Amino acid sequence: MSIEFSKQLTATETPIPGVVLFDLPVHGDNRGWFKENWQREKMLALALPDFKPVQNNVSFNEKVGTTRGIHAEPWDKFISVASGKIFGAWVDLRQGPTFGNVFTATMDPSQAIFIPRGVGNAFQTLEDNTAYTYLVNDHWSADAQGQYSFLNLADETAAIDWPIPLSAAELSDKDKAHPRLSEVVPMPSRMTLVLGANGQLGKALREAYKDDLSVEFAGRTEFDLTSEEAFGSRNWKNYDTIINAAAYTAVDAAESADGRRAAWQINVSAVARLARLAVEHDLTLVHVSSDYVFDGTSDLHSEDEEFSPLGVYGQTKAAGDAVVSVVPKHYIVRASWVIGDGNNFVRTMAKLAAAGVKPAVVNDQTGRLTFAVDLAESIRHLLDSGAEYGTYNLSNEGDPQSWADIAADVFELAGADRDDISGVSTEEYFRDKTAATRPLNSVLDLTKLTESGFEPLPHSHRLREMIASQENGIGTA
Repeated sequence: MSIEFSKQLTATETPIPGVVLFDLPVHGDNRGWFKENWQREKMLALALPDFKPVQNNVSFNEKVGTTRGIHAEPWDKFISVASGKIFGAWVDLRQGPTFGNVFTATMDPSQAIFIPRGVGNAFQTLEDNTAYTYLVNDHWSADAQGQYSFLNLADETAAIDWPIPLSAAELSDKDKAHPRLSEVVPMPSRMTLVLGANGQLGKALREAYKDDLSVEFAGRTEFDLTSEEAFGSRNWKNYDTIINAAAYTAVDAAESADGRRAAWQINVSAVARLARLAVEHDLTLVHVSSDYVFDGTSDLHSEDEEFSPLGVYGQTKAAGDAVVSVVPKHYIVRASWVIGDGNNFVRTMAKLAAAGVKPAVVNDQTGRLTFAVDLAESIRHLLDSGAEYGTYNLSNEGDPQSWADIAADVFELAGADRDDISGVSTEEYFRDKTAATRPLNSVLDLTKLTESGFEPLPHSHRLREMIASQENGIGTA
């Protein structure tokens, strides 16, 4: 056996997305040769996913012409040759536009290849005593075997040009019986699970992902965050992302004994369980945060500002953020003054305008509205674009306003007089009421998100849309 020794680790993309062919440095002398077959740090530097292998398998093949496959398993593989030489063939059997794409290569110990979940794998030995080795990132199980996709080695559509004709090759009866490409059921993508799918953000996420069949929506009935059983009710190997749009948001009620317990249960304990799931199953966790993690003394709140919550609700959101921040693959999207489907401040003001009421509205709290539709779209943008993991502030663009300013805008858009709104301080408004202390300044710095390529619309634009939809009897943001 001759090996073409390489001195440099290189990666080459292929026609199948995610399939990457590597040239491995092999060091030889009169005794034989040595190579680093898998070196995590170097592979990551070449943009290989950190696929976290858990098992190493070896297939030993005595004869030239031994042919195995085409099998697509629900896990990733890193394949190399320990001795001998193979002709490798790979067919994309994943659901999507590249279904059926084919790539072939001849490999000896100086090459390796990364094969993502759902890509069909096959090889034919070109030398006697060939050892074929592969790392996988999940353990075999009977349940997992039911999720395999198979393709016939002789499929006419794939049209693999086997060096040794299949009629003269060593094949198993099972491999001979696999279906043609036209009969193969594509392997579905891993799922995204949206929790809190019936809330105002959850409804906006339903709209943002309405055409994506790989997104599953779960309200409290389908996934009760207060129940430990819910966390064990799914095969998490079939998911790659959790979007946590669920939260306890009753700011004032959280100050009571019962509310405090409920807020910590939903905003911290449940989030800790989600974080543990994300770490154990290598999931991306998207979590929605709040301006209430700050005390409102800064003129502009950046993502790296230290937490300084004033009330119980803010304390639980800050604790949840701290938990999620240790998940390797996470996005924390911090929003302020969220407005979405259902009852909200804007719709309340519009109804008061229609009724001729002249309300007093708080005028010493400053911030920007965040419309749920933009919050949902920003989450999808971060996931689809592969933005750097971390925390991102999100509100709509525009000059900061007080609640009284926003109420006056609503009155004007609704055909009432903006002067019907009178201002009142937070202290005066909540006098004689059980209420949480609120940050007076909630303006978020949007630089990091806009630099990632997402430009939220001005809040004035969304406000006009909402008032127009209410006048037309449309109940969405």
